[in-house]
Amino acid sequence: MLPVREGEDLWSEAELADVRAALTGEISELRVHLDLSASQIAAGDTNEGAGDDQADAGAKTYEREHELSLSYNARDLLDQNERAVQRMDAGTYGVCESCARPIGKARLQAFPRATLCVTCKQREERR
Repeated sequence: MLPVREGEDLWSEAELADVRAALTGEISELRVHLDLSASQIAAGDTNEGAGDDQADAGAKTYEREHELSLSYNARDLLDQNERAVQRMDAGTYGVCESCARPIGKARLQAFPRATLCVTCKQREERR
């Protein structure tokens, strides 16, 4: 069974299934988004036209960079979701990667990709 913090109820099979379903659903959505984004970025490469003035060229560059940034963020989120599911399968889901204590059931239900407990996350953010 997955670890919980003192005072928390143990994970039920239904709760864990809900978290897994949310993660896998998001994984599917992100893969579709990434495929679409890759197609749009590739299509944008062929639309580069000679004769664009500086403003058009700048706008196209900005739009491309924005699309790439969104794509990188989606890729990172996909990796985090996949890692959370792998941790579930390995039995390490819910264990802080820094201090090895339980992350907390409430935190994982709110943010299922969490790999650090609140204390370790706060310490990391202060750095």
